[in-house]
Amino acid sequence: MMSNVFLTLLIVGTGGGLGAVSRYGVSRWAAHYFPSWPYGTLFINLTGSFLLGWLAGAKVSGTALLLLGTGFAGGYTTFSTFKLETDALHSGGRDRAARLYLLLSYLLGFGAAFAGYLLGSVR
Repeated sequence: MMSNVFLTLLIVGTGGGLGAVSRYGVSRWAAHYFPSWPYGTLFINLTGSFLLGWLAGAKVSGTALLLLGTGFAGGYTTFSTFKLETDALHSGGRDRAARLYLLLSYLLGFGAAFAGYLLGSVR
């Protein structure tokens, strides 16, 4: 019989792996079609915010929250890439684009999380 800690790590790791692979696929697709703007990361972080909001609104807990919230959303969303891309826009002399990216990411991220929460709260 597996210990609870090992089972928890397996659930979170499985979700995290699936999230990371999903992030990679979306990022590669977006970079191919939109090389001059970080649409992939923006889409990933907005949909991840929506997912976490939905999970909270639906009061998902236990194994499903570990798999989808901690694991998948944790592996799927990426704050570090968002910050790196913002810096790259700024360093490349695209200050207006960097500010727009920051604004869209934060405002739409909050909006997506709120929309997900509202949708998840519907019974």
